[in-house]
Amino acid sequence: MIETTAWIRLNLTEGLGIAKKLDLVRQLDSPEEIFSLRREDIIRLGLKGDIADSLLDPNKQEQAQRIVERCGKLNIRVISLSHSEYPEMLRYIHDPPLVLYVKGTIPRGMGIGVVGSRKASGYGMDTAYKLSSELCSEGCVVVSGMARGIDTAAHTGALSVGGKTIAVLGCGPDIPYPRENSGLMDRIASSGAVISEYPPGTEPANFHFPIRNRIISGISLGVLVVEAGLKSGSLITAQTALEQGREVFAVPGNINHYNSTGANMLIKEGAKLVLSAQDILEEIPWCNIKLSGKSNEYLDKKKLTAEEARIIRLLRYEDLYPEQIGNRTEIPLPDLYSILFELELNGLIGKDITGKYRICG
Repeated sequence: MIETTAWIRLNLTEGLGIAKKLDLVRQLDSPEEIFSLRREDIIRLGLKGDIADSLLDPNKQEQAQRIVERCGKLNIRVISLSHSEYPEMLRYIHDPPLVLYVKGTIPRGMGIGVVGSRKASGYGMDTAYKLSSELCSEGCVVVSGMARGIDTAAHTGALSVGGKTIAVLGCGPDIPYPRENSGLMDRIASSGAVISEYPPGTEPANFHFPIRNRIISGISLGVLVVEAGLKSGSLITAQTALEQGREVFAVPGNINHYNSTGANMLIKEGAKLVLSAQDILEEIPWCNIKLSGKSNEYLDKKKLTAEEARIIRLLRYEDLYPEQIGNRTEIPLPDLYSILFELELNGLIGKDITGKYRICG
C-alpha cells in the first residue's frame, strides 16, 4: 500500500514529465525513496526548487491516500508500473502511465487495437464486430476505447465469442462514457478490464482522449483502423502506433464516403490492407508458427499439458527468462525447469545467448 500511494503521489506531481519522473525512480530505485529526501537533496539531483516543493507537497500525499481509499470502496485496483500485472509492452513505451486504475483483470495475450469513427456507418460497425470476433477466436485480446461507433462494435464483437477485451478510458474507470455504454462497461470488466490512467471521479475531457490513445497502441502489437475521416482521433492512434514500433492495419472503404478517407489514406501510405483477421495474424510471426518435423511428431504423439500450453502461449507473445515465466505462470521453479527442458528437448522452444527462452520454428 505504501508503494502504491507513492506511485500515485509521484503521478500527481506537477511540473515534471513522465520521462523525468521515471529517471528519478531509476536513480533512487523506488518512488518511496524520492519522498524520503529533503528539499536540498532533490535540488542536488538537478531539479528546480519549485519542482522539489511540488514533490514534497503534503497535500499530494493526502490526495494520493484519498484516491487509494476511494479505489478500495469502488473495487478498483491500482496497478503501478512496477506491478506484475502491468502490461509488459506498455511498460516499455517512451511515456508509460505510472499508474493504471483497473476494473477487472488485465488479460494476458496478443493485444490488437481496433479503433475508428464514432459516427460509423453500418458497414464499419459490422466490419469491426466481425474482425474483432475473429481475432478473439484466434486468441487475441481486442483493445479499444469504448467510444460510440467502431469502439463499441469492437468490444461487442470480442464479447460475442467469449473473448477478452480491454477498454481504455479518457476518464475515471468508474465513469461510463458514453453513458449508454454502462452495461457494456460492466461486461468488459467481468471478462477483461476497463482501465484508465485517470483516478476515479475524473470526468471526461477532450484533451484526455488523444493522450489515452498511446495506451491503446502501447498495449497492442498492432492497431487496426476500421473507418476514419481525415480528422479522426483514430489517425492519432495510428501515428502513435508507428512511433511505438507497432504494426498499422486498415480496412478499405468507399472512396466517396468521408469516413473512409482516413483509413484509405493509411493504406496508401503503407498500412496493411485488411479484408479478414488472417491478414492481421499473418503479420505477427508467432501467430502462425511453423514447427519443425520433430516438433510436429512430438505434438502428434503427446498433447501439451496445461502447464506446457501456458508456457507456449507466453513465449508466442515475447521471449522471456525462466524467472519471468515462473512469475507469470505461477509454476514452481523446480517443476518449471523440468517442463522447459522437455519442451526444449522436443524442439518447441530454445534459449538465446542472453538466457531467454523463445519459440523455435
